[in-house]
Formats: sequence, structure tokens, C-alpha cells
Amino acid sequence: MSKRSIEILVGLFVALGALGLLFLALKAANLASFSNGGETYTVQARFDNIGGLKSRAPVRSAGVNVGRVTGVTLDPQTFQGLVTLEISKGVAFPKDSSAKILTAGLLGDQYIGIEPGGDEKNLAAGDVITQTQSAMVLENLIGQFLFNKAADGGNSAAQ
Repeated sequence: MSKRSIEILVGLFVALGALGLLFLALKAANLASFSNGGETYTVQARFDNIGGLKSRAPVRSAGVNVGRVTGVTLDPQTFQGLVTLEISKGVAFPKDSSAKILTAGLLGDQYIGIEPGGDEKNLAAGDVITQTQSAMVLENLIGQFLFNKAADGGNSAAQ
């Protein structure tokens, strides 16, 4: 092989490696959707604390991706986090379904988990999920633990 053909092969190998890294970076950042989106409908949910939930976070039910978070805003009247969800049309949840903000792994990304209810009517485009559970914020849990330990320590010293 000539020197020129080896340089071309090395260049192609480097270009393929760069494309592979770009693909992995987009998938890890949840910015690239390589599956066909299909038709969706939009619902909203209000949370007291959304933690680190971001747009494009997955919406899951029973561990299966059924949609995406399309927007996270603050409602100026109630001062709650207003989360807009796009759910695949092929998945119909009952009106009394509940939504939780969950964490993937110990310190992983947050996502919305939907638990179906038992109502006969289904959620439609524009509906609001009323039963929600906010995100668990690690700093708040640590603060409560330390406060409780300090309170217990003061009571046991007095006895």
C-alpha cells in the first residue's frame, strides 16, 4: 500500500470515530431522537418542586418510554412548576392517573413516571394531571436527617 492510501484510511477511521463520539454525546445528552416520534397528545402536571427535571426528559409508565417532557415553567398564580408532557397517541391513560418525578439510579437524571388510575375516561389533549408527587431533593433529605439527629441528641442528653 502506498503512503497516500494509508493516510486516506487513517482519515476515514478518525472521521468514523468522531461521528461515533458525536452520536454518543447526543444520546447521552438526550438531544437526539433517532426513533420515529409518531403522533402525540399534550397534557400538563403541576408539581410543588420539580428538582432537576429538564425539557426532553423521558415520560415512563411501567419502565417503558411513552413520551417526553416538552416544557418546564413556573405558574405565576400558584408558584408551582408547570410541566408539559407529550404522550404517544397509542397510549391512553385514565383521567385519574398520577405523575411522579423519579430519579434514574442514585444520582441519575430525573424523569416523569405515570401510574395509571382506574377511571373509565381517558386523558385527552390539554388535560391536567391533578395527582402529582414532587421530586425528592437530596439536600432537603440530608437537612431533615441532620435536624432530627440534632433534636434526638438534645433530648437524650437531658435525660
